[in-house]
Order: sequence, then structure tokens, then C-alpha cells
Amino acid sequence: MTPDDGRRATLQQMVAADPQRLRRRSLSLGVPFSDADDVAQNALLRAWRSIEQLESPEPGQMCSWLDVIARNAASDLARLTVRRPADELDGDIPDVSDVADETVTRQLLDGALRAIHALPVSLRDPLLLSVVDGLSAIEIAQRLDTTPAAVRQRIARARKSLAACKESGMSEHA
Repeated sequence: MTPDDGRRATLQQMVAADPQRLRRRSLSLGVPFSDADDVAQNALLRAWRSIEQLESPEPGQMCSWLDVIARNAASDLARLTVRRPADELDGDIPDVSDVADETVTRQLLDGALRAIHALPVSLRDPLLLSVVDGLSAIEIAQRLDTTPAAVRQRIARARKSLAACKESGMSEHA
């Protein structure tokens, strides 16, 4: 990594002087109005992270470089939109049974969250690090400053406690 040599400061000055420049450039590249801010922010983030790749910190070259980054960000958005087109709303009204199923599911999830929050921190943290973050017992042990065996035991105890809550209707008083 090369020294910054004022490139970040020049970039900051350029953005401060015309904060809407990248947004306007995104719009001129055909980016939908609703996505222009996102593309501009993405382009600015890319520029900030790769400022060392700029050959010369002169304002003219920096403008051209930013335009290329904005064009690439707009192209990436277009590719993403083609791969995952937005779902069209056809005016579909959810079936009453779907709403009822969704309500039951929401109640179950709310109960599960209450049960998880009711766990002692010593059980909740290892469980969440394992299930949500996908960490191994060794990684969790390093984060919590304990042994992998203790982590496995705490996860097992947390799961046992949650299973008891499930059997009693997802109440935190199990």
C-alpha cells in the first residue's frame, strides 16, 4: 500500500465542493432515480477504498477516475437487476388463510425470541454465536475466553432450555 500523498483529502474536497456529482453521473448513466443515491454511495465507497490505485492525485484525473468507478457501479446494478428482477405487484391480495398462517408464525417467532432473550447471557451468547454467526466451538471459546468443552456444554444447555420452552408453548417461564 502506497502512502496517501493527499489523495483522500483531494477526494474529500471534490465531494464537498459538489456532493451531488456522483448522483447526477449515475442518473446520466441511466440508473433509476430510486437507485441513484445507492449507486453514488457505492461509487464513493469504492473510490475511497481504492484511492491508492489512482495514478495521479490531480483533480482532472480524479474526476475521470470517479466517472469510471460510477460507470462500473451502475453496470453492476444493471447486472444485478437482470439477475434478480424486482417482483411485480399484480395487486395480489393475500388469502385469509395465508394471513392466519403468517400470524401463527409471527406468534411462534415472537415466543422464540422471548425465550432466547430470557436465557442467561452465559447460555445465550454461545448459542447465538453458534447458530447465527456460524462459529465453531473453538472460535466461540476464543471470543468468550473459555474452553471449547464449556462452550459445547452451554450450547447444549441453552438448546435444552429452549426445547422446554417449546413444549410449554414458547413461554419464557419454562
